[in-house]
Amino acid sequence: MPAYIEMPKLSDTMTEGTLVKWLKNEGDPVEAGDVIAEIETDKATMEMECFEEGVLHKQVIDAGGKAPIGELIGIILEEGEDPPSDEQIAAARAGEKEEGRGEPEDAAENVSPAPAEGVSDAGSPREPEESSGKRVKASPLARKIARQRGIDLIGVKGSGPGGRVLKADILAAPKGGSGTPAPAGGASGAPAIQVPSLPGDTTLPLSGMRKIIAERLLASKTQIPHFYLNIELDAGPLMGVRKQVNATSEKTGGNKYSVNDFVLKAVVSSARRVPEVNASWGGDAIIQHDHVGLSVAISVDDGLVTPVILEADTKSLLQISIEVKDLAEKARTKKLSPNAFDGGTITVSNLGAWGVDSFSAIINPPQAAILSVGSITKKPVVNAEGEIVSGLRMNIGLSGDHRVVDGAVAAEYLAELRKLIENPALMLI
Repeated sequence: MPAYIEMPKLSDTMTEGTLVKWLKNEGDPVEAGDVIAEIETDKATMEMECFEEGVLHKQVIDAGGKAPIGELIGIILEEGEDPPSDEQIAAARAGEKEEGRGEPEDAAENVSPAPAEGVSDAGSPREPEESSGKRVKASPLARKIARQRGIDLIGVKGSGPGGRVLKADILAAPKGGSGTPAPAGGASGAPAIQVPSLPGDTTLPLSGMRKIIAERLLASKTQIPHFYLNIELDAGPLMGVRKQVNATSEKTGGNKYSVNDFVLKAVVSSARRVPEVNASWGGDAIIQHDHVGLSVAISVDDGLVTPVILEADTKSLLQISIEVKDLAEKARTKKLSPNAFDGGTITVSNLGAWGVDSFSAIINPPQAAILSVGSITKKPVVNAEGEIVSGLRMNIGLSGDHRVVDGAVAAEYLAELRKLIENPALMLI
């Protein structure tokens, strides 16, 4: 039987993916473990492995096409196997695969539905149409997407044969509603912004990553009570120690340390000394994390990713330096795995390389704090003797979730951070 390749779920928040490009052509032999395509998720572009052996018979989705999780994107045949008919392919795309390769039409009557987003198995609702005692004719894929989106199939007008509800009908319906069109402006119901179209303007479609960035940061700024603290540090000692360490390391062919490496180590060590910032809002409780999961903001094409150095509090400056270089390289070459984003408890965003002196970052939920690091600048300062001298200064800001972190606690944390950065030898002990 043909092997149907479906759009995989490559991240915990992914609902659809974009097939960036096929790495195998139709007619190419494939083996289990071969990378056959690149998929853009809501977090990054990742490689998709094949778990079948045979020949790539058909690329159902073209490069650049989008598909929800579980939709057919390709077909693999064994050697000498007859290809499926156009009708069979169309049925597979609609979620009506042959028995044993998909969900039969009547399976929903005998199998408990998957829980909707945010609902546990224990609290999983019945199928929306069953709650009213009526039965709606819909493809299994349409039912699956309806459950995920909380859509009542009763109110959805089907465009398929005999009024059958298809995937496209569900995608056109609003979340948590029926077939009635969603209000302009999206889920918030706010009026849509009318942007005038001027000569020469270009409309750029949103990628999956850009969409999720927009959704998460909007939720962060509207749902989390942010507050901001900023300090200016003496970066002279750090630059001096870094120069000495790199000079010694260069002679032995060792690791080259960046300013950011020292900052990351200081952020982690300070979080261990003031653990209240290494926490998350849990709704009815504050969750204080046992280890520091260091999320590092890395700029990539069309967005920003925040892969995590797990248990960074147990790692040396060298280990952190090596690991962040590895994460940055994987981010640039689109080889970050889905679990690379799991376990973050505090984030660092550094725009110093772009010449930004200072800024205030937006919190990365569900974390309670994010550090914003600016460039090191030379400016006149007053020394301990009251003399005006040339100094190296760096600005670091903290954005905090006031539900979890109070201003005094955040100030205590920044004081620890200052102590380490202005006395960087402490980080080498």
